[in-house]
Amino acid sequence: MLVLPAVDIKGGRCVRLLRGERGSEKVYFDDPVHAALVWQDEGARLIHVVDLDGAWEGMPKNWKVVSRILKAVEVPIQLGGGLRSLEAIGRVLDAGVERAVLGTAAVEEPGLVAEAVRRFGPERIVVGLDVKDGEVAVKGWTEGSGLSPSVLGLRMRDLGVTRALYTDISRDGALSGPNIEAIRKFAESTGLKLIASGGISSLEDVVKIRELEPFGVEGMMVGRALYEGRFSLREAIEVAEGR
Repeated sequence: MLVLPAVDIKGGRCVRLLRGERGSEKVYFDDPVHAALVWQDEGARLIHVVDLDGAWEGMPKNWKVVSRILKAVEVPIQLGGGLRSLEAIGRVLDAGVERAVLGTAAVEEPGLVAEAVRRFGPERIVVGLDVKDGEVAVKGWTEGSGLSPSVLGLRMRDLGVTRALYTDISRDGALSGPNIEAIRKFAESTGLKLIASGGISSLEDVVKIRELEPFGVEGMMVGRALYEGRFSLREAIEVAEGR
């Protein structure tokens, strides 16, 4: 099972937010490239990068930093944040991003998601479902959509999407443990390949996510726990792979 270290970019710096709230950021690296290199050295097989400013403003805002990450590391990059047009999606994929994560677009422009899957292939398009109180949030987690994650997940599957990133906003950055039941329910109800995110705080949590593999969970994203030194990425990878 994959462990994806998260590199969140705000104002050109590597930060972590608490429950996605603006103004809650803590800076861990002034240069996100340094963070990406650290995770590469610790064995990452895929790095998740988020343009937080892009998510809030609706278009990529930290592309220069992302470009530097792409040039600096050999590990594939999964990128989200403000990708709400075919032009933006195509540009980042052509530049070397392995997977593009579409969040707000999945709710507001499902036709765009369908066309992106058709044009670029299902392996390169991931739908990001950011969930708060059982509802999918959009626009950088600032607005509700009125949709449950399972309903949106099934809609996306019907459009050809095969993979989703499921983030529990209330637990993201809070080191409070993942919502195992909600993750399992979503994976079972949609049949999508799933990357779980939000709340992972210990190697015991990594084990709990690993045990969801039979339900379609293929990976987990870890942020604050790594940056705070709760465990190393190498340790998490070993546990996730059952070593």
